[in-house]
Amino acid sequence: MAKNQRDELVFVPLGGVGEIGMNMGAYGFGPERSRKWIVVDCGVTFGGPSLPGIELIMPNPEFLEENADDVLALILTHSHEDHYGAVLDLWPGFELPVYATPFTAAMLAAKRAGDGIVDNVDVTIMQPGKAFEVGPFTVEPINVAHSIPESNALLITTPVGRVLHTGDWKLDPTPVANAPTDIARLQRIGEDTSVPLALICDSTNAVKDGESPSEADVAVTLEKLIAEAPHRVAVTTFASNVGRVISIVRAAEKAGRQVVMSGRSLHRIMGIAKELGMLEGLPPLLDQDAYKSIPRDKCVLICTGSQGEARAAIARIARGEHPVIELNAGDRMIFSSWAIPGNEREVIDIQNRLIDKGIEIITRDDGLVHVTGHPRRGELRKLYEWVKPQVLVPVHGEATHLQAHARLGREAGIPNVCEARNGDMVRLFPEAMTFPAEVRVGELYLDGLVLCTPEESGVKDRRRLSFGGHVVVSLCVNSNGQVVSKPQYVIEGLPETEDESVTELVGDAVNGVLKSMPPKRRADPEALNSAIFKAVRNEVNAYWGRKPNVSVFVHRT
Repeated sequence: MAKNQRDELVFVPLGGVGEIGMNMGAYGFGPERSRKWIVVDCGVTFGGPSLPGIELIMPNPEFLEENADDVLALILTHSHEDHYGAVLDLWPGFELPVYATPFTAAMLAAKRAGDGIVDNVDVTIMQPGKAFEVGPFTVEPINVAHSIPESNALLITTPVGRVLHTGDWKLDPTPVANAPTDIARLQRIGEDTSVPLALICDSTNAVKDGESPSEADVAVTLEKLIAEAPHRVAVTTFASNVGRVISIVRAAEKAGRQVVMSGRSLHRIMGIAKELGMLEGLPPLLDQDAYKSIPRDKCVLICTGSQGEARAAIARIARGEHPVIELNAGDRMIFSSWAIPGNEREVIDIQNRLIDKGIEIITRDDGLVHVTGHPRRGELRKLYEWVKPQVLVPVHGEATHLQAHARLGREAGIPNVCEARNGDMVRLFPEAMTFPAEVRVGELYLDGLVLCTPEESGVKDRRRLSFGGHVVVSLCVNSNGQVVSKPQYVIEGLPETEDESVTELVGDAVNGVLKSMPPKRRADPEALNSAIFKAVRNEVNAYWGRKPNVSVFVHRT
């Protein structure tokens, strides 16, 4: 068989490799020119200060659209936003099934209802340990511990080789609200040497030695902090961390306290957990309307906003703008979370506001109030020993994480370690090899209600406006070059001082141009426009030290 006609198993990262978040990968099987594809995860990342107005960023699915006739399905490892948050925006157009666990399927349905999304996707429920067929692929979900219920690794089997796609995972022997990682199944995978295995593996904590602490260890710390608090206790955490919320509720019950929840996402996710039987045996979680009726030393508040979101509950409480809830001096506030890179300033601002109110702040710097959901180097080494991969591809991480993971894999003796980035094509079997920049990849921005490319978004102009402000000049001249009406000005975002008026400065620049240009030259709108533009920009730059954005409108009568 010709080389380009032999069956191959390839992996193409479309997002999440070389960055944190926006995870999306495609697996292709078959000859080079006629592969069938399955997609694993479809996530988002969040726009930061450098992208004004952009709420979410997601992978551009152009490659999948070009191969749409051969794309078979989307399989979700779990329901964190960076793994499933783009499904309802990107997948309806493919009209193909989405495989997900009951919890992830319920999260998708709740997201669709809460955000008023019209388009829907066809969800097929999958269960850990029960393999299913998708074209030439056999896919088996394998339960792994993580910071959200029903997280799964995927064992993907084809005639030429197997892949263990770990998703997000850790080795937690005592998780809360979830079964531990299925170590026995992972060990059996390594015992089967008849078919080679590639490991596509989470790199988020590959720079950290040791093993990640257990969720049960956090529960012990929270129980102590809640029991010893003299007054109210408030806790903010990731709303999706059902196990953490359960630990807080159990600690409150043991201390004789009632639990109040505040935050839409918290109510939504805990509602799903209740429907799926995850909250059985726990006391009721009260709505924020019950807050004022509970004695101060008998209350535990769980609220959203661990990432400093301005509209979330804890931010509104810190600003004194919450309609129902306030915290007082002597109350205890626990940040049972970590700030995602880029959110640190917002979180610190909230903490500072609370400190100024006399509220005691406890963070992970003060004790074990949060643990990661990702494996450290010791856990990665154990996984290598169990599954015995012939190929390792580090994913889910920035360059420093991927490099550290690749180095660890080589130290462990894995025969083929393929370092990849978004858009590379990695041939896993036969003969592992990386083909750099083989596939076009990119980003899509969610700008309000509009999904667009970075070039279409207008973000570049917004950034310019944020630094340079805007000066608008409008005037009307007749065919003889005479100014028919007084020039009008709109000036936004420029500094005004007592000593100097920018409006007067702009007016002087425009008047200077009108006086210096002969009437015949003024009658040419393009020439007048250009002269006013340059004069205004230069004059303001001389005063301010920055060149403003200038728009000039010359109208002819």
